[in-house]
Amino acid sequence: MKPRVSSRGRLSRSAEFERVYRQGRSTANRHLVLYAFPNATSERPRLGLSVSRKVGGAVERNRVKRLLREAFARNEQDLRAGQDLVVVARPSAAELVQRDGLQGIDEALSELIAKAGIREGSEAPAETSSAAEQTEQPVEHEQLAAELAEAEQSDEGEQPKDEGGA
Repeated sequence: MKPRVSSRGRLSRSAEFERVYRQGRSTANRHLVLYAFPNATSERPRLGLSVSRKVGGAVERNRVKRLLREAFARNEQDLRAGQDLVVVARPSAAELVQRDGLQGIDEALSELIAKAGIREGSEAPAETSSAAEQTEQPVEHEQLAAELAEAEQSDEGEQPKDEGGA
């Protein structure tokens, strides 16, 4: 079966996210975690976002996602072709959006892109270092996978349980 390639340059399937989480390299800062995995079948970089409920309510999460997509679009022409990227927003990303808006998100994402070495013309990071060595703060892969699953469940229209009100 031929792999499906998104025309909008986004990762959409759970299996695509899992591949990037498990086989990709991670880099983190205070606000975001970036996972990158080379994808030879893609002509341009593709983006996947994970913004859990820990970041805030639906309006706040959507604002963070919208600004992350915009920051990615600003940096996309500088990225190497054939990269699958997943950006995980940490709860402090909402504070960054409130304080600095698009400029803050753009700076945080640009920092991670530079740190990961996925800009066109930059050297790739050494293959001998592990993902945990590249991050400022340790990244728990299982925890992030659980948060992703939780976020997907909430996006499927799961209604909150009635607490016995009127």
